[in-house]
Amino acid sequence: MENENKARILCLYMLLNEMSDEEHPLSTVEIINLLKEKYGVQAHRTTLSRDIGVLEQCGVDVITINTTQNKYFIGARLFELPELKLLIDAVESSKFITESKSDELVAKLSKLASINQAEKLKRNLCTTNRVKPGNEMVYYIVDAINEAINSKKKISFQYFEYDARKQQKLKNNGKEYIFSPYTLAWNGDYYYVVGYSDKHKGLGAFRVDRIKKTPAILKAEAVPAPDDFNIADFTKSVFGMYEGEHTVVELKCDNSLMKTMIDRFGEDISTKPYSMTEFKATVEVSATPTFYGWVFGFGGKIGILSPKNVKEAYKEQVKQVLAGLEESK
Repeated sequence: MENENKARILCLYMLLNEMSDEEHPLSTVEIINLLKEKYGVQAHRTTLSRDIGVLEQCGVDVITINTTQNKYFIGARLFELPELKLLIDAVESSKFITESKSDELVAKLSKLASINQAEKLKRNLCTTNRVKPGNEMVYYIVDAINEAINSKKKISFQYFEYDARKQQKLKNNGKEYIFSPYTLAWNGDYYYVVGYSDKHKGLGAFRVDRIKKTPAILKAEAVPAPDDFNIADFTKSVFGMYEGEHTVVELKCDNSLMKTMIDRFGEDISTKPYSMTEFKATVEVSATPTFYGWVFGFGGKIGILSPKNVKEAYKEQVKQVLAGLEESK
């Protein structure tokens, strides 16, 4: 008898969670009929209110509408509808999560709402052309990285890029990278593992979806993170998470780009007026072709003032672009 009571209360909770909400409360008769139909559980009017009381004592927010025939629904849930909508939007638009995994996650998130609320979770996002990765191993890769971070161990893995034929090509001549992972970071729609690279003898980052297979967790202790390591500062300074030496540069920027610079480097960016129409920004970046391409993309509205070697390297890259245009004529 005791087990039957426990089973009935559990089924009642599942029923209310799935079928009821503020706009769709369930009457006593509906609950009794649904319990029998869905779970084969017998319930009675006399015990239903008592079972509801047990759920309330356990912290379930069951709202009672007192009428000639009482109605019930689940009030506060773990995630409110707007929160679930945001989570589903993030999953569907993510470049990190594969299309099949996106569908699985959205289905699971929808089950956190009632079946009627789930209809409202069907989003109108245009994600048809969203680029999705094909690496279905990503979940297992992330799990292994998290385990290594928590246990402070090194990992080893192969890393790939694509050649001109869109074929995967292993970097580092196919040799495994030995890496001390510190954290996982989301940047520019991609997921990265950030830590210390034995090969590069310094901080680095690798895109998770470009790791060939699940990393091996080594017995070797991870190289400790520097005392001044700050993931926010690291991601702000490394454009596109490409490797390169960090350099402090002075940029001359059109006044219209202040919002752009704040979005990229944060509100604490160091700026001062340069002319009536321009300002000077001092920032730390990774001076790589990715950075130069970023500057070039503003069509002259950003110029590099210093240091000289970075300025000259940018000029050389622009010359190479012009040379490429001449050759294509």
